[in-house]
Amino acid sequence: MHGNKFSGRLHSSLMNLTELDVLELGRNELTGSIPTWIGRKLTRLRILNLRSNRFAGNIPHELCHIRHIQILDLAHNNLSGNVPRCFNNFSILSGIERNSRNDFAYVSSGHRTPIAGDSLVTNGREDTYSSILPLLNLSRNQLSGSIPEKIGNMKELISLDLSVNWLSGELPMSLSKLNFLSSFNVSFNSLTGRIPTSTQLQSFSESSFFGNKLCGAPLTETNGCERVKAATHTIGEKKEEDGADWGLIISILVGFVCGFWMIMGPLIVRRSWRIAYFSFVSNLRYMVYDVIHKYCCHMFSS
Repeated sequence: MHGNKFSGRLHSSLMNLTELDVLELGRNELTGSIPTWIGRKLTRLRILNLRSNRFAGNIPHELCHIRHIQILDLAHNNLSGNVPRCFNNFSILSGIERNSRNDFAYVSSGHRTPIAGDSLVTNGREDTYSSILPLLNLSRNQLSGSIPEKIGNMKELISLDLSVNWLSGELPMSLSKLNFLSSFNVSFNSLTGRIPTSTQLQSFSESSFFGNKLCGAPLTETNGCERVKAATHTIGEKKEEDGADWGLIISILVGFVCGFWMIMGPLIVRRSWRIAYFSFVSNLRYMVYDVIHKYCCHMFSS
């Protein structure tokens, strides 16, 4: 049912198709949030394609109940929130169960014919599902937060696309365990830090990492991390300068308080000292007045 002009929300009657293996509704005009019943009722799904619609809201965690999923394509929607941490529970993508490419076929005149899945674009190349199993595509949404640390547990992934979102933080080190990747894209997010070292990640072109603040191979510009370090160093220096200013202020206050109480403390405690102090101040005032008076008289007389 992909490539039509279906609009509105997904009808709940679809939840009765509990034996469904493939649900392709891409390239329509469907709206609303992704129903949670997809994950609770359609647990036998192997392919779920909702790309190029108008779905909004968070990706429901109930999708993690579809343990045998091999293709999850939610690209080109208005989805927001975090990437669910439970995606690494997918049994086939994680290698817990064996993946057979012959699962997606039907028998016609005694011959098994692969299902002609929806086409999709990966790194500027258009492929069909039969050539890129397994796949996870969440690109061109509004997803935020960090990439799940255990995303690399889906070690059977052949294609992973998280591009054009608002993802932040560093690339998880577990990505280095994805040894079967033939397509990978995290471009145009807000990712920082060094690209994990692995045979696969370093084999992709720079375009797979553009639009971030990443550094390391395969990027030829290596000053990304240096900029981050420089910014951290500048912030550290600023904090040190702020600390020196506060130290000066505290020293002045401590000195003032100590000096004040060294003078006023004894005067408050002992009455005789208080009388002697004010008598001294009074005599000093008269002495200063007398000196100034004599000086002025001498100046005017001359």
